[in-house]
Amino acid sequence: MSSNTDTCSLCDLPTPDPPVTDEGVAGTYCCRGCLEVTRSIGGPENAGLTDIDDELDTATSETPDSEVPDSAEETYLAVDGMHCATCETFIESTAADDDGVYAVAASYATDMLSVTYDPERTDVGELDERLSRYGYEIEDPEDEDDEERDGLATFLIGGGVFGMMVMIWYAVFLYPTYLGFEPFVDLGGLDGLYVLGNVWVLSSIVLFYTGYPILRGAWVSLRAEQPNMDLLVALAAMSAYLFSVGAMVAGRTHLYFDVSVAIVLVVTVGNYYEDRIKRRAAGRLTDLTSARVDKATRLAADGSTETVSVEDLTAGERVVVRPGERIPIDGVVIEGSAAVDESLVTGESVPDRRGPGDEVLGGTVVTDDPITVGVSEAATSTLDRLVELLWEIQSSRSGAQRLADKLATVFVPLVVALATLTTVGSLALGTPVTDAVLTGLTVLVVSCPCALGLATPLAVAAGIRDAADAGVIVASEAVFEDASDAEVVVFDKTGTLTDGEMRVVDVVGVGAGEESGALTADGGRTDGGGLASATLAANAEARERRALELAAAVERYASHPIAAAVVDAGPDALPDVTDVTVHAKGVIGTVSTGGGAEEPASEGKVDVAVGAPECLRSRAHTIPNPVSDAVERIRDQGRVPTVVGWSGRVQAVLDVGDAPREEWDRVVSALGADRDVVVLTGDDERAAEGFRRHEAIDEVFAGVPPAAKAQTVERLRSRGTVAMVGDGSNDAPALAAADVGIALASGTDLAGSAADAVIVEQGLDAVPTVFEVAGGTHRRIRENLGWAFVYNLVAVPLAITGVLNPLLAAVAMAASSLLVVTNSSRSIVSE
Repeated sequence: MSSNTDTCSLCDLPTPDPPVTDEGVAGTYCCRGCLEVTRSIGGPENAGLTDIDDELDTATSETPDSEVPDSAEETYLAVDGMHCATCETFIESTAADDDGVYAVAASYATDMLSVTYDPERTDVGELDERLSRYGYEIEDPEDEDDEERDGLATFLIGGGVFGMMVMIWYAVFLYPTYLGFEPFVDLGGLDGLYVLGNVWVLSSIVLFYTGYPILRGAWVSLRAEQPNMDLLVALAAMSAYLFSVGAMVAGRTHLYFDVSVAIVLVVTVGNYYEDRIKRRAAGRLTDLTSARVDKATRLAADGSTETVSVEDLTAGERVVVRPGERIPIDGVVIEGSAAVDESLVTGESVPDRRGPGDEVLGGTVVTDDPITVGVSEAATSTLDRLVELLWEIQSSRSGAQRLADKLATVFVPLVVALATLTTVGSLALGTPVTDAVLTGLTVLVVSCPCALGLATPLAVAAGIRDAADAGVIVASEAVFEDASDAEVVVFDKTGTLTDGEMRVVDVVGVGAGEESGALTADGGRTDGGGLASATLAANAEARERRALELAAAVERYASHPIAAAVVDAGPDALPDVTDVTVHAKGVIGTVSTGGGAEEPASEGKVDVAVGAPECLRSRAHTIPNPVSDAVERIRDQGRVPTVVGWSGRVQAVLDVGDAPREEWDRVVSALGADRDVVVLTGDDERAAEGFRRHEAIDEVFAGVPPAAKAQTVERLRSRGTVAMVGDGSNDAPALAAADVGIALASGTDLAGSAADAVIVEQGLDAVPTVFEVAGGTHRRIRENLGWAFVYNLVAVPLAITGVLNPLLAAVAMAASSLLVVTNSSRSIVSE
């Protein structure tokens, strides 16, 4: 590690001026966290990367899961004041000193802290007391969000009202005198004292009330000995304010309270604008997750039921899950049998039947019959998995605004040094004290990083706005950092490239005399033993329509996705059905018909069976060879064959499955023009073969289980930045593992919460928009930062040479900020 006095002896980040030091520890440090880690590992000469990792492991050594008692609780806390990655180590080691803490993990990227602890031995609130002396503060994240949202609006409204009043007083009474006009009142008398007193009081309200978040941020940075943008903004505003107070006491009328007010309001408006747009997007994302499973129907010993929170369920209890409901928690089926749609969890597009003794997963959907599920010992709720996954995702992300804070570690000390040197130099050249102080104040004001501080958040907020207008909710700023550089785009198949909705794709009929050679391998028909081809085709089509009608009539009494697809494909008017029996993989019923050559029936009725080929075979239905060939062909294409039989013989086979989305071809082709496109699916090779043949798709990975999807994405990252597009809960780990995760809103809340962007409109067509908005936002950030630095390069020398005064400096600062705001407000999608 470097021992350069300009950089931290531990992490090599720039150090403040003066740097953080301690008599008992050699070296200079960027923050107290780096110093304390160095102290614990024996000095900077031992601060190798391995030592830091070892120290982190030692400081945060977790109690093995097997040793963590059931009474342990896990909580997530907001941490204010982390300024570099080493702060994580310091906070973790401080929290781990408590004997009642089993595991602790801090996240610099999100200012969050995860703590697993014994509530009987540890009061998490005491962490705030131990960390506060180093400039850190611990809060409940939900309370913090509510207070921040409500408080920022309150600060802005209050500041806007009082700020306007300040400017009115200036415009009427002070600005005319600055321009050489006669004052309306005698500013040197009681009238002037009244005017200036009002300006002072109103400006104080704006600075100390509206500017409180800024002043607090500056104080935290001082306590942590790590300068940030809040510190420079606070220095400029406070300097203008204190100079004006001193000038007013000295009887001068050239005051710069307006400068202080302008600085505070410009920065606060920018912060509010960013917060408002982000909360609007977050609100739409919250709507997507409103269906999350957090309640369960618990079955009591006496047979009664009650609705309880999933968190209140314990091992051994039973819950009732009705058709259409999600299973709230992992468990085992105790009573009943039902087709369970697991596509959102496992990626399997075909519902699977679960009966007594079978395991079921929380988040899957019961489609037909009610079942009773016993809560297993190690069961977790969907909510638990969601919180844990969010922590893993967010902890691995870094926000774009970190760039501005890193720049502040150099920019803030530099500006303060320039202002000080300018003041001292002016005094040395014989400049009056007041003029010298004004020159130094001008340097501070003109260097106030309003434009620099707004450059990133406003561009990001505009990107979030444009994405929302295009039907995309941006949930993480990682989209703007990584999506534009994506070199590999990975698509899930089921529910993403396909629509995930079951439908009857085709009907293949088998009539009398067609048992041998009636169907060719590719589904075509022979001449039927001498009949004219046209006649045979017409008869076959009629039989297929009749088979679909009879199948729909029977299937309407089954509650299964395949049954629903068959009913949707059938005619609106269906014949009556009696004596219906629903089996595990099929349904049988007596259908009232008009009779016919193909339907030997008694009194216009026929017993019809519909279901899986195995089901009808087990019930003594003959399956002709052409049907068996069609069944295999359908399965080869990744779809579900459903056979229809009567009179002891299968008469037709229905080809049921989901279909590719209409837009998938053009979206894949567009993205494949300059990126590698990969398809990832849990279905077998046969189901993915159609996508493998597409010229824009470079690779197809089929038969990948959910647990391996994330690993596959990790390996693909060796090729470059990876973007993952998915929709199901089984995609959530892969979405989190990718540099950029994009989820379709038609999927689950878990997938949406794991993603960096959620598409709520336009389906796959919006995927290219994500990359377009990301690229435009990234470009806008560079433009804004470039302008902010050019402005400072021009304005600071003018302030040092005395060309600008504080008022002109404030105007220049406001104009620079206005340019950044205007640039950010332009639509990105149209670029």
